[in-house]
Amino acid sequence: MIESKGHALVTLVAPPPIPRAAGSLPFLGHAVQLLRDNLGFIAALRTTYGPLVEITLQPGTRTLVVQDPGLVRTMLTDLGPGLDKGRFFEKMGQLLGDSVVTAAGQTHVRRRRQLQPAFARERIAGYVDTMRGEAEAAVDGWAPGAVLDVREAMVGLSLDMLAKTVFAGSLDDTAFRRLRADLSVVMNGVGARVMLPDWVERLPLPANRRFTAARDAVRATVEGAVTRLQASGHDTGDMLSLLLRTTDEETGRPLSEHEISSEILTLAVAGTETTASVLSWVLYELARHPEAESRVLAELGDVLGDRPVTFGDLGRLPYLGRVLDETLRLHHTGWLVTRRTVTETRLGPWTLPAGTELAYCQHALHRDPLLFPDPLAFDPDRWLDDSRPRPSGAFLPFGAGKHKCIGDRFALTELLTAVATIVRRVRLELPAGRTVRPVAAATVRPRTLLMTVRPRTGAPPRRGA
Repeated sequence: MIESKGHALVTLVAPPPIPRAAGSLPFLGHAVQLLRDNLGFIAALRTTYGPLVEITLQPGTRTLVVQDPGLVRTMLTDLGPGLDKGRFFEKMGQLLGDSVVTAAGQTHVRRRRQLQPAFARERIAGYVDTMRGEAEAAVDGWAPGAVLDVREAMVGLSLDMLAKTVFAGSLDDTAFRRLRADLSVVMNGVGARVMLPDWVERLPLPANRRFTAARDAVRATVEGAVTRLQASGHDTGDMLSLLLRTTDEETGRPLSEHEISSEILTLAVAGTETTASVLSWVLYELARHPEAESRVLAELGDVLGDRPVTFGDLGRLPYLGRVLDETLRLHHTGWLVTRRTVTETRLGPWTLPAGTELAYCQHALHRDPLLFPDPLAFDPDRWLDDSRPRPSGAFLPFGAGKHKCIGDRFALTELLTAVATIVRRVRLELPAGRTVRPVAAATVRPRTLLMTVRPRTGAPPRRGA
């Protein structure tokens, strides 16, 4: 196309057409490929197609997978305030309601401001002793020589840390175990519903009935805890108590029971599913790489001596920080994060109509060999300063822009505290030659991770022991 600009002629180059991924079926789209191997399917898109590729999740709706890190960054930051959350968050909304994670626009901004005090530095610092105590108690329960299901053990630990920092006694142990079982059903269901067309949800299938029953049970458990704490008027010093004191900045009214329950459920999902998976992968990689484990232990010994880890120590553990960054790169828990255009939107050279679904995969992005040399190698030292800075948007452990994870500092504190506590007490052995495959539902987690518990010789004593 040629356009006149005064006396000059300017040639406008049309953007290249956006390719469509092969294999879409009538009424099902790409559901068959995704259900068979969603991580493999999404990863293959990066090696087969360009910066954008179209897939079908919901027939009649265009879904574009954004694969270029610069375009991902643009989508999340520059365009972020004007985009809706999209399909993944709609499905999460079936559990969470209108929480800070699922809300968009001004509702999201308002919720984020309301929740910000819960994640203030001084409040997070106050949780470290509790987090460490729960990690120590978990290790106490692991019998030497026993084969440990590490993923389930980390779910239990994450749940215990959540119980003390978010609920602080507002739920009893039985209710928490029931909550965990129901959450597992719901999160698996959310993962399936992202991949399947909407019409499948309306079928009278056993899986749909289980999902509905578990979702209703989860909300009933959390709403019951909120109601009891409201009635008691007792401030337990946890996040739930803080939310009960929070008011709406526009009306001055307290948050409703439904609003509080939605935010607490968001913390419960992030605090079990994601935290447990990352902890499992850290322990897995340290077991596979004894030299990295030795460096972690040496650093902990130099910084801590024989005393337990504190909040002030966490910033003085750079190698452990790189181990965590490398785990978040190689084993990111996010496999499909979505946004949706509300109006006609320009992304790079493409103009996208309103209602276009956009998606990106942190798991695949972080394993791209063009962005990270030898991407499947676990190499914490790749994060040392070098002469080849990575493009902006190549590493997004907590997202970016206005919708970046509000709990990122809480999560990092929890992860660093737990790892620093566990590895000094026990060594977890992986059978020789054993590799563990990831599986993705709502999040990416280890399929099966069994390791043998060995006491660490010369381990520092527990506080109070």
